[in-house]
Amino acid sequence: MHRLVLVRHGESEWNERNLFTGWTDVDLSEKGWEEARAAGRLMKEEGLGLDMCYTSYLKRAIHTANAALGEMDLEWIPVKRSWRLNERHYGALQGLNKAETAGKYGEEQVLLWRRSYDVRPPPLEEGDGRCPSNEPRYRGNPPEGRPLTESLEDTVARAVPYYESEVCADIRAGRNVVVFAHGNSLRALVKYLDGMTGEEIARVNIPTGAPLVYELDDGLRAVSKRYLGDRDAIATRERAVAEQGKGRRS
Repeated sequence: MHRLVLVRHGESEWNERNLFTGWTDVDLSEKGWEEARAAGRLMKEEGLGLDMCYTSYLKRAIHTANAALGEMDLEWIPVKRSWRLNERHYGALQGLNKAETAGKYGEEQVLLWRRSYDVRPPPLEEGDGRCPSNEPRYRGNPPEGRPLTESLEDTVARAVPYYESEVCADIRAGRNVVVFAHGNSLRALVKYLDGMTGEEIARVNIPTGAPLVYELDDGLRAVSKRYLGDRDAIATRERAVAEQGKGRRS
């Protein structure tokens, strides 16, 4: 039996402000730092012997990994980073308040942008300063690695092949792997591991800072999965993610 752990970064500064974040490189909030440390303590208490760590290129995932591994005395394990584990790119929505956007365009439209499988948000203009092509970390990427917007389907198309080629190689070599990434890049992996349809994954919300432990058979098929930590607290975090795109109520 093999083990894979998926951890969404702790609450970010823009999560706290209910802003669309995507590839914008914001840091953890004070609460997010504590969620990251708590995730590490949970994994340590569980006795997870981790051998390899993966993160995206975004510091909210990197800092969550650093804080969690620090709690586990595992700062020394190898770390691999890839833009293919980045959050879904939210295009021109990045930086906008989700509730205010719902008030302007309607909750149904915002839900479509946030949770549909194949609908992309409005793209950035080519000259927009927020374009990934303006950042050194992405300049050598192929075109799909410098997106102007993405759907979840696009995120699956980059995250799953990376998982199959890189992460699975480490798992097959007998290593216990942890992936610190984002709500949508992890939803892409959950969709793949659980054999979900686009409609089914639309109803899945990944809470911040909650380690999700998969047990895999020798064919790397998921046998079981469970979140570490208090189930009621995790359910509250899941509901909070689901509520982010709703307009403000008077």
